[in-house]
Amino acid sequence: MIVPDYYEFCCRVKLLAGHDALERMADVLAERGIKKPLIVTDKGVAGAGLIDIVSKALSVSLNAHLVADTVPPDSDLRVVNELAAFYRDEGCDAVIAVGGGSVMDTAKGINIIVSENAADLMAFSGVGALKRPLKPMVAVPTTAGTGSEVTQVAVIKDHERHLKMAFGSYFLLPDMAVLDSRMTLTVPPFITAMTGMDAISHAMEAYYCLQKNPLSDAHSLAALSLLYRNLPVVTETPGDREARLEMAVGACLAGIAFSNSMVGMVHNLGHATGSVCGVPHGLCMAIFLPYGLEYNMHKRGDIMGELLLPLAGEAEYRETPREQRAKKVVSLVRRMNSKLNELTGGRHARCLREVVDRDGVPMVPREVLPEIARAALLDGASVYNPEEADYDDNVMVLEAAWEGEPLDRGKVKGG
Repeated sequence: MIVPDYYEFCCRVKLLAGHDALERMADVLAERGIKKPLIVTDKGVAGAGLIDIVSKALSVSLNAHLVADTVPPDSDLRVVNELAAFYRDEGCDAVIAVGGGSVMDTAKGINIIVSENAADLMAFSGVGALKRPLKPMVAVPTTAGTGSEVTQVAVIKDHERHLKMAFGSYFLLPDMAVLDSRMTLTVPPFITAMTGMDAISHAMEAYYCLQKNPLSDAHSLAALSLLYRNLPVVTETPGDREARLEMAVGACLAGIAFSNSMVGMVHNLGHATGSVCGVPHGLCMAIFLPYGLEYNMHKRGDIMGELLLPLAGEAEYRETPREQRAKKVVSLVRRMNSKLNELTGGRHARCLREVVDRDGVPMVPREVLPEIARAALLDGASVYNPEEADYDDNVMVLEAAWEGEPLDRGKVKGG
């Protein structure tokens, strides 16, 4: 595929994409007068040798940079505060986030504190609390999933209070997103699978949820054509650099899509399940995506049916009767999850009862489903879902997703 060196899209992020994007990033930072950036990452990324690649690229144009690799798998308010203090003490002048969604969110939280000279990050939670530009931030994703490199949101967890706090602002957008194929080559198949499904969920929910618009639609369709085709390839053949780059671009496009349209029930239930049970976000997205489609199909079936074109191609789209296209989309999502389950030796769960931890212990006991259903009522993503969902609706969907059975259309509102 041909990827432009960069382009400035509507949300002002400079995008660098390619097999040498990191070297071009270093040149741009030097041109902008950055002298001592702080690289924020986690121990997994550092241990995979990816920070060495970034550091080598930076050393060509910059005299100094620091590395902080203490970001946990789930963003942590305490770590955000610690790294913000480190940034200040060392006199850093920019943040470079190298990692997945948790690293990106952590870096955004750090940038809020150091830019606002704040003591309490939570004072800026919600939407629109930030009123001015922040310090320079660069996002280098190491997974093709979250799209956080081009989103204006962050989610930080207060582990002491067991709360996930959302932050939303135009000023949270990174100044630069760097998509380099070298950054995702070491991602294991299991992580590749679930982060890829996270990106697919972004593109799909962006396309049928209430705030969809021509801009988000265009990015959703382009994203899906890249993601659905390449996800099995990179899961089975992790070293395919071209497919890895196409996945990175697809995830970025999906991030742009949902930044301009928001998401719905899939993320609503996913956030709640992650908060209550600690299930990885991407795995939640994979499991709940077919159910979000089924739950909303009676209101958005025609729109959902249009997604068959980027998923299956022109011939199958044309040959499938219009009234059957949405159902075909759902079947293709389930087929993808089954394929990923096969390629990962069963680690990619297809339903909630298949989700286990490293010791094989179930992470979502059936008896916690009511707690998840209640938690989902507090999540803002529900606002943009085409069909309202109350506690009983959430329980119904969760029960089906736990069993791995299709949603009973007769029990759905308007179904």
